[in-house]
Amino acid sequence: MVAGSQAHHADQVYSVLSDSTSAARSPVVASWSRSLKLYGLDPERSQVPRRLNQFEFDLALERSGPLVKLAQETLDHLFYSVGDAGCCVLLTDCDGVLLDRRGKACDDLDFRSVGLWTGTVWSEAVEGTNGVGTCLTEERPLTIHRDQHFMTSNISLSCTAAPIRDARGKIAAVLDTSNCWLDMAPAMLKLIEAATCYAAQRIEARCFRETFRDARILVGPDGGRWSDGLVAVDKQDLVIGASYAARRTFGLTDENLSRPFPVGDILTQTTNRSADNLTEAERGVVQRALSRAQGNVSAAALLLGISRATLHRKIARLGLGRQQRARRRTSPGNLSQSCDK
Repeated sequence: MVAGSQAHHADQVYSVLSDSTSAARSPVVASWSRSLKLYGLDPERSQVPRRLNQFEFDLALERSGPLVKLAQETLDHLFYSVGDAGCCVLLTDCDGVLLDRRGKACDDLDFRSVGLWTGTVWSEAVEGTNGVGTCLTEERPLTIHRDQHFMTSNISLSCTAAPIRDARGKIAAVLDTSNCWLDMAPAMLKLIEAATCYAAQRIEARCFRETFRDARILVGPDGGRWSDGLVAVDKQDLVIGASYAARRTFGLTDENLSRPFPVGDILTQTTNRSADNLTEAERGVVQRALSRAQGNVSAAALLLGISRATLHRKIARLGLGRQQRARRRTSPGNLSQSCDK
């Protein structure tokens, strides 16, 4: 950003905000309005972002420690993809405190001079409109490009940020990719946006799976821009957790999830739930046992803890005999015998 643009940035902010309707027309201007009127910030302030002391930083890092640990591999992969484009990768907590970062040594001096370093605070209340802070406020992925920042000291930056939500759907962190290049092509910015959002979704999914490590994780229908939803199911096929995307897809809330319910209630559309039918439930148990035993009735009976004769009666009563005969006809052994003939 040229010096002339820096000199006139504050004038531009005040000029735009002088129109009382401008905030309603632009998310960026709405953020500028919050920065000026709600937080009382000065766009001409020249100091770098506030930085926590070591004790404060250690506390913040401890609170987010599990998430930071789970994010390491994804941060490495994202930086491998965007580092050569002059970008640094940042991970902050839900208060905008920068907890971890990746950057090339040749670019670190520039990034450090503008405050893109561990321990600095990038909330909107502290820094005005910026990638991390505005992402936290608006709870959505976004890019704040150059002079869209509120502070004149930040208009050399282009920042793409995406929220990372915990297992309850609350924002726990922000993943940000920032650069100081003046000639970053729009096409490259779009690639960076896609890579950042995808990486944030990977971290979010990994945290969800870790939270429900003892449960089965089901992937819901395509959630569009919100990614595929994840549903945690216990051994009784009861829903015990849902990711943010799954909550949006199925209309789930903390109140719904406080009382585990059959997964079939959200995965099927019929009002007569077959999963609630004892006969259907028994049929499912028998079918799973036969499948695990590869159709061997004696082995399936052993798995179920019942006699072979009892299982044969159940197979007949549940109408599974035809399936058993079909399975035997198409088994690899019978097929090879047919070929030999």
